[in-house]
Amino acid sequence: MADFRTKQIRLGGLHWMAALLAFYLAVTALYPLARLFALALGPGPDGAPFGLLRETFASFGFRRALWNTLWSSAGSVVVSVLLGLALALATGLMRLPGRALASFLALSPVLIPSQIMALGWIELMGPGSPVLSPLGLAPPPGRPNPLYSGGGVVWLMGIEHMPLVFIAVRAALQAIPADLVEAARIGGAGTGRIIARVLLPLTLPALVAGAMLSFAAAVGNFGVPALLGIPGRFSVLTTLIYQRLNGFGPAVIGKVAAIAAVLVALALAALVLRHILQKRWSVPMASGVGFAGFAPGRAGWPLSIALWAGLGMLCLAPLLALLATALVPALGVGLSLETATFENFANVLANPAVRRAFLNSVSLSLAAAALSGGIAILLGWLGGVGRSRVGRVLGWAADAGFVVPGTVLGLAMILVYLRPLPLVGLSLYGTAAILLLAYLGRFLPLVLRPVEAEIASADPALDEAARIAGVGVARRIAFIAAPTLAPTAIAGALLIFMTALNELTVSALLWSAGHETIGVQIFSMQYEGNSTSAAAISVLALGLVGVLVLMVDRFGRNLPRGTLPWRTP
Repeated sequence: MADFRTKQIRLGGLHWMAALLAFYLAVTALYPLARLFALALGPGPDGAPFGLLRETFASFGFRRALWNTLWSSAGSVVVSVLLGLALALATGLMRLPGRALASFLALSPVLIPSQIMALGWIELMGPGSPVLSPLGLAPPPGRPNPLYSGGGVVWLMGIEHMPLVFIAVRAALQAIPADLVEAARIGGAGTGRIIARVLLPLTLPALVAGAMLSFAAAVGNFGVPALLGIPGRFSVLTTLIYQRLNGFGPAVIGKVAAIAAVLVALALAALVLRHILQKRWSVPMASGVGFAGFAPGRAGWPLSIALWAGLGMLCLAPLLALLATALVPALGVGLSLETATFENFANVLANPAVRRAFLNSVSLSLAAAALSGGIAILLGWLGGVGRSRVGRVLGWAADAGFVVPGTVLGLAMILVYLRPLPLVGLSLYGTAAILLLAYLGRFLPLVLRPVEAEIASADPALDEAARIAGVGVARRIAFIAAPTLAPTAIAGALLIFMTALNELTVSALLWSAGHETIGVQIFSMQYEGNSTSAAAISVLALGLVGVLVLMVDRFGRNLPRGTLPWRTP
């Protein structure tokens, strides 16, 4: 009888935990997204089935934005594949000097917010470029910036999503057994033949998977098309949603919900295709020491010079242009010892809206990171250690807010939280709470997946012994699971803090007066033509991100592989 009661108490605790976690996931992502899709697929004003979708497809503006989304995303995939494959092969095939730092630079677009990267490239390629003008390579004065076009959107999205291909190919190269390469060499194959006949075919599935991921990311990209496409009159689905909500307000939420449904369908199609191709083409690898690269030989220094020149142009030159723009008194003024000034930094730091934006971003990001870290431990424990089927389903469902484009999640939040909440009679729209809910729904997987990996690799004997001794669920989590998982959860939470700090895609739809964020301030100032102030805020934000990267990297050296993206290669 005692054993039966103990089992009842244990199951009751698990059921309560599952119910609370399901409610948490529902309010932060699942219910808003379900409401959005139900609205998008519902009847139109005349009652016709799928009326909103039909009306949307009949719109010329939508069809043009859909076509622009498809071809710009496909074009950016080509750029991502070419750059990511080249950098992965350059840092993975040869043991070049400094390749660890080169790998980190290749991953830097993951760490730099898209609006800041776009702003850096705008300053780099503009007529008054502080980097290209002294070399005589900048466009003549009066010419429009060549990046304000569909081609500019393709190029920049390709660079931003290039790390997805780079990470996949580098990981595939490292997974190839060194014995396989050695056997080919013993068989008389030269380095070129081994690369062409052994290494490249084995990395093809990873290359395709990275390409599909980059397409899904490009479909939902907002920052680059907003800063480059809106001035260049190049509309895509994400900016079309933003412009229609900005112009007409919540009254058009049904129509933009239909656009959002199409956006999600495109992203999910890419992810499903990735899964199918990866399953069909993946090749089982024998365990053992992974391939570490060939000795560079005489080609080492020429390859190193070419690698660093490419990384310098792709990753460092835009940041230098951004810093130079922040240090000049006005656009078009060349940077020199006489013209350099910190006045732009002083002005933005004296601006109450900018200070408020930094305070809002830090507080919201910190709250989202802390709450997500705690929820990840509970959710990971429920599905892993607690062996709850519901817990595993909830773990999969936690990806919903992350895999859909941020614009779609922001729109779903408006749909649900615009009206006053039941019982309390308060609306969350126009408050900081709606931003926090969106961050919680979007970034949870960044800490949940590493926590789940840590649980899967841990020895369950200690928890099993405590369970047999009659220790309850709450005490086992508090005194066994939490201390063990804390380092991984903290590293993942810091990653969330760093990502949410400069977030724009969700914030662009949900911010309100008094609740601005850093990303919104940068976008607004650049959109208003105040490029020097936008550059100054971007440099400050990048400095903060740099400090966070150093903290996370130092804290996460002994964490499971894949917790930190720049430590995966």
